Amino acid sequence: MTLRNLVTDVEGILVGNAHDEKVDSGTTAIIFENRSVASYHVMGGAPGSRDTDLLQPENTVSQIDGLFLSGGSAFGLDAGTGIQAALREKGIGLEVFDQIIPLVPGAILFDLANGGNKDWGKYPPYRELGYQAAQNAAKNFELGSSGAGFGALVAGLRGGLGSASTCLENGITIGALVAVNAIGSPVVANTAHFWAAMHEVGNEFGGRGSPVPLPVRADELILKYHARITPGTNTTIGVIATDAALSKAEAKRLAVSAHDGFARALWPAHTPMDGDLIFAVATGTRPAPADMAEWTQMCAVAGSTMARAVARGIYEADNNKNDQFPSWKKKFNL
Repeated sequence: MTLRNLVTDVEGILVGNAHDEKVDSGTTAIIFENRSVASYHVMGGAPGSRDTDLLQPENTVSQIDGLFLSGGSAFGLDAGTGIQAALREKGIGLEVFDQIIPLVPGAILFDLANGGNKDWGKYPPYRELGYQAAQNAAKNFELGSSGAGFGALVAGLRGGLGSASTCLENGITIGALVAVNAIGSPVVANTAHFWAAMHEVGNEFGGRGSPVPLPVRADELILKYHARITPGTNTTIGVIATDAALSKAEAKRLAVSAHDGFARALWPAHTPMDGDLIFAVATGTRPAPADMAEWTQMCAVAGSTMARAVARGIYEADNNKNDQFPSWKKKFNL
């Protein structure tokens, strides 16, 4: 199988993006070709989400129809309504008596202070953006300044939408998708080198490796907004997916492991001011891992694949007329 290095390398997953250039924000829809097992794990102190309680392993419903990542802070939760509308038109959802109810949990990031015009009138645009993103769902999709990453920012740089995939020797595929809007920095000190460099495959985010020698203060805290730091104004939200058959409890463990990728790619991560959240999805088109060794490998690779996705989101970002911060390529003239 030829890999796209996207989360859609996991069989059964489609992704669509939509954005509003004037608002400087967007939405990403993750659509499952067949209902799939999912769970999630939060490690940030200021999360924002919709319908996540049903994903807890102890709760009844085990499969859902899709997910969304969106800008717009709490306003962006409307994206789920638009995606539900698109799926319901196609007869996709949980059947309850004679009703079809698409189950589409999601998470949001704060991009309301990024310079875009948020004077959208009575209702925010996210319902329509969600509907459009669902209609755009396909195997190929744009990274960087697209979808939920369109208006994202990190410390001193444009944020973005990133993705990566890994195929294990046993044929199981792990894919990651992430919208990076962290309070922290994806690069080492003030260099062009990504914290995730040790996990890079080929030149997927520039091939620059780690700085040699490391800066004396490589772990210096470079924070977005500095004195204006406020809970809920930063978030890295993502999806870790596999084609292996997993239970909801196992999916949650995969999400826990994928958070290692945030910690490897961003400094700092999981702060009280971030809403860091990862969904985990198992489409079940391949058998479950054969033993504990294979399961442990899957969890480890979930972290490295997510770290690569974070760096790709920053690397692929473009400049925007509303930018408070430059893109990685513009800042470092690359």
